[in-house]
Amino acid sequence: MANGLERGSIPLSELPGGIDLQATLESGQSYCWWRADERTYGAGTDGDDGWYETVVDGDLLRARQTDGELRWEATTDAEPLLYELLRLDDDLEAIRASAAADDVVQDAYDNYWGLRIVADPFFPCLISFICSAQMHVSRIFEMQMALRREYGEEIEVGERTYYDFPTPDALAAATEEELRDLNLGYRAPYVQRTAEMVSEGELTESDVTETAYPAVREELTEFVGVGQKVSDCVCLFSLSCLEAVPLDTWMHTAIEEHFPKCERGNYTDTSDAFRERLGGEFAGYTQTYLFHHLRNED
Repeated sequence: MANGLERGSIPLSELPGGIDLQATLESGQSYCWWRADERTYGAGTDGDDGWYETVVDGDLLRARQTDGELRWEATTDAEPLLYELLRLDDDLEAIRASAAADDVVQDAYDNYWGLRIVADPFFPCLISFICSAQMHVSRIFEMQMALRREYGEEIEVGERTYYDFPTPDALAAATEEELRDLNLGYRAPYVQRTAEMVSEGELTESDVTETAYPAVREELTEFVGVGQKVSDCVCLFSLSCLEAVPLDTWMHTAIEEHFPKCERGNYTDTSDAFRERLGGEFAGYTQTYLFHHLRNED
């Protein structure tokens, strides 16, 4: 163990459907990972095999996809953590078999095969998507990195300093002005108040996960700054509600151009119809493939 890091690898042949690590971590579903070369969401990185890093509960985890294996370095035994965070047990072949047969859907699966839904820690995911309103993925990512550097606990590994995501207490103690200085804009009071709610036990992860989707979706909207789309994102990318279908601009365009019969005039009914059209139980997977495909084809 050098520099305090354990090392290991997972053969891709052991993963049902393999993995495309870059598509998974740079598809707009997670803002908890970053590239070690500081080129996250940067141009000219498609298809490369760079290292991705995250800090979870005080432990550094680094992952890199190479031919035939998913390599990792971490301050803990990271293999179980990788299986959890990247949902490596999900059977992608079975999930695709349940998806709609439309050309645009199949093109998305073909182009980004191996993309997996993440299972991010709840609080970072919640704050990330509160910050996502009317923002490009690169700007959302920059906000989360700024929050880490300003309010997160420092983790020293070798000669490098890493930052955990801020605790609810840390963000609750921040002022609106301080958060605006990190370019959060009008989202600043939403972040501060939601952090305060979690910190004070007014509303926590356990309060919103005791029922099944779609009740979870409605309960999440009790957090300040969380509407139905943000709620669906947290359901899908943190709470393992794989049927959740967040409707953003890209999905509304997809519905208009490819699935017009799913438009019902309001978010809930349209989302429900789109979910059934995309495949029901695993519709969130298909939605994420579509989002990544359409965003990159634009």
